[in-house]
Amino acid sequence: MKIIAWNCNMAFRKKAAFLDAYNADIVVISECENPENLKFSPGTKLPNDMLWYGTNPHKGLGVFSYSNYRFELLDCHNPLFKNILPIAVTGGDIDFTLFAIWANNPQDKDGQYVTQVWKAIHYYEDLITENRTILMGDFNSNTIWDKPRREANHTSVVDKLGKQQIFSTYHKYFNQIQGKEEHPTLYLYRHENKPYHLDYCFASQDFMKVLESVEVGTYRDWMMYSDHIPLIINFNI
Repeated sequence: MKIIAWNCNMAFRKKAAFLDAYNADIVVISECENPENLKFSPGTKLPNDMLWYGTNPHKGLGVFSYSNYRFELLDCHNPLFKNILPIAVTGGDIDFTLFAIWANNPQDKDGQYVTQVWKAIHYYEDLITENRTILMGDFNSNTIWDKPRREANHTSVVDKLGKQQIFSTYHKYFNQIQGKEEHPTLYLYRHENKPYHLDYCFASQDFMKVLESVEVGTYRDWMMYSDHIPLIINFNI
C-alpha cells in the first residue's frame, strides 16, 4: 500500500498529474480545492473515491483513492479541529483508521498549528490505537519550535503517539532524530536556503512492521509546483 501526503499549495486540479507516476493507493492533499472545482487536466489519472473537507472552496483537505480503498468521515469528527479528519478506510487489502491532517486553524486562539494536533489526539484517543492507525499530512510543526513550559508542542505530540506505539515512518526509515531531519518537506517562500520538515506519516506498530520505503521529493523537482515536497510511504501489504 503506497500513500502520499502533499501540501499542493492550491490548484490540485492542475498538479495531480505530477503524482501519477508514483501509482499511489491513497493521497492526502492539503490546500486542495473542493470537488466542484476539481476539473482535472486531460490525461490525468482520476480517483476512484475522494473525501473533501473545508470552509474555503479553494483551500481545504482532500483525500483521494486510486485503488479499491473507500473513505467515510466518521461521525465523531469534531469540526473544532477543522482539518483533522478521522476517516474509516475500507475496501482494500486492509481496513484502518486514517487521520488526514492539515494543521491550520487561525480561529483557535490557543494555537493554529501543532495545538490542533495536540488537541485532536486527546479528543480521539480511543480511536488512535496501536494497530490499524495512520496519521498523515501537513502537521505544520517541528521540535525546533517547541516552546518552554508549553504542553501542546511537537515533542509532546510525538511522545503521546509513541506511548500508543505509533511512530513516524520517516524517522524510523532514515534513522533520524526529531528536529534534525535531513530531508526538508517545506522550503519557506520557496527559498532553498529556508528548509523545514513539517509533513509526517505516523503509523501504528502493525504498519511499522511492514514499512518498505519512505521517499521525500527534491527541491529541484517540486518547487515549481508548491512550497511543500511530497512524502511518499510504501507498506508491504
